[in-house]
Amino acid sequence: MNTILSTGLEAMRQQLIDHEGLRLKVYTDTVGKLTIGVGRNLDDVGISHAEAMALLDHDIEACVTDLVSRYPWFEGLDGIRQRAVCDVRFNLGPHRFDGFKQTLAALARGDFERAADALTDSKWYGQVGRRGPRIVHMVRTGTVPEGS
Repeated sequence: MNTILSTGLEAMRQQLIDHEGLRLKVYTDTVGKLTIGVGRNLDDVGISHAEAMALLDHDIEACVTDLVSRYPWFEGLDGIRQRAVCDVRFNLGPHRFDGFKQTLAALARGDFERAADALTDSKWYGQVGRRGPRIVHMVRTGTVPEGS
């Protein structure tokens, strides 16, 4: 095994952080490449499938944690409706999601017809392509549409 990896990984990390810097948001480096983290060149290297799935898992966990902490009714939903609500919250982020007052109030009451209608009547519905009808179906029926 490589000596750096077996005995000096943490020292190598710290050295690279010291030299490259650590940035948690995308930036343009000195030669015009989109970069993130510790010198990760997104233009030329991108991210791996495993890295994308790790980011996704983290983002799903954060989304669910937010929903559970702010909406007491969320945990009482069946799994399909939890997925639907999480999908919308994931897409919109917490602040825009909060703007869906009618949908949230209907979900809190367990009025899934009204929640689905409110989603259908939103600007969001017209912007998200096939996602909108699929999510509305899941909220309305508690089932996944055929072919999904």
